[in-house]
Amino acid sequence: MPNAAHHRPAAEPPLLKTPLWELHKQLGGKMVPFAGYDMPVQYDGMGVLKEHLHTRKHAGLFDVSHMGQAVLTGAEDPALALETIVPGSMTGLEPEKMRYTLLLNDKGGIIDDLMVTRWDDKTLFLVVNAACKDNDFAYIQKTIGKDVQLEYLADRALLALQGPAAEKVLSRLFPLAAAMKFMTSAKVVYEGAELYLSRSGYTGEDGFEISVPAPMAERFAKQLLAFEEVKPIGLGARDSLRLEAGLCLYGHELDETITPVEANLKWVIQKRRREQGGFCGAEKILAQLKDGPSKLRVGIKPEGKAPVREGTEIFSPAGKKIGVITSGGFGPSVDHPVAMGYVESAFAGEGAELQVMLRGTARPCTVAALPFIAPNYKRD
Repeated sequence: MPNAAHHRPAAEPPLLKTPLWELHKQLGGKMVPFAGYDMPVQYDGMGVLKEHLHTRKHAGLFDVSHMGQAVLTGAEDPALALETIVPGSMTGLEPEKMRYTLLLNDKGGIIDDLMVTRWDDKTLFLVVNAACKDNDFAYIQKTIGKDVQLEYLADRALLALQGPAAEKVLSRLFPLAAAMKFMTSAKVVYEGAELYLSRSGYTGEDGFEISVPAPMAERFAKQLLAFEEVKPIGLGARDSLRLEAGLCLYGHELDETITPVEANLKWVIQKRRREQGGFCGAEKILAQLKDGPSKLRVGIKPEGKAPVREGTEIFSPAGKKIGVITSGGFGPSVDHPVAMGYVESAFAGEGAELQVMLRGTARPCTVAALPFIAPNYKRD
């Protein structure tokens, strides 16, 4: 009899668990697979809509431990090497400052978006997306590995405390948090261990991300959740919050076929980099900066109350296909559907009229300014 094992489809690898997995179960998290991890999409008692609005009004605690954390060091400044594969100015980054940037392939396509923090003149701290981290770290090793050492911090959790009450809550534990500005970082000691704080996040709200040694992550999370302003928030609200804030999600708005200019992220390319180039895909990207791209990421406001979902085709008023929705849903804070997508540049102006086909019916939409909500960041 032939061996039946040969005919079985390959089993999916088991889902990974973050250091907070047990806590999510205790808190009534509804778990779903995400980027290879078992993650909470929402929690019992609130649900996505209430979690979203709680974060906008008070403070939400998110488990983002699935993200990839790494340290880049070099005999010389590792920012020099990193600048060959990102379009942002890394050597211009001062200690304790951070910058959002993009990892590029040789055609100027986006391998991932990431946060880079300067610790000192020989050390950078990177946070990359969960689904991309193995690929990202291999790419960095392969392309600039002779000039830098990359250490993946697999033994750390990452929490995001987001919302207008985040400063009040965190400064009870770490008084220096109150003085921090948006896109700055600090190291603090908690129960004898080093934590990395950054005043950043991906919700459009003020807030912090906190890198914590994995063994103390649950204890630290419980201490934050003990404050009445703080509730646990799942991936569902994380997505609706970032969509209202007009923030890209890798694999939706960004991928290896899309350039920073097409993604409407040309602000990540500082003046010196535009003048000097010297990064992957610079020729194509600089040409698009000069001449304009053929397509652009835009905000889209559909008429009516029904959301427009990812993958929906976008048409001109005359019925010509001109693009596709990359993210869409209902915006609880603005009380109407919100979406982002790519359209031909001729239709990318704010207020431009578009239509999408929903179940065979044309639905009017307009190009809307991003973000859909006013960001609440604490700047200088």
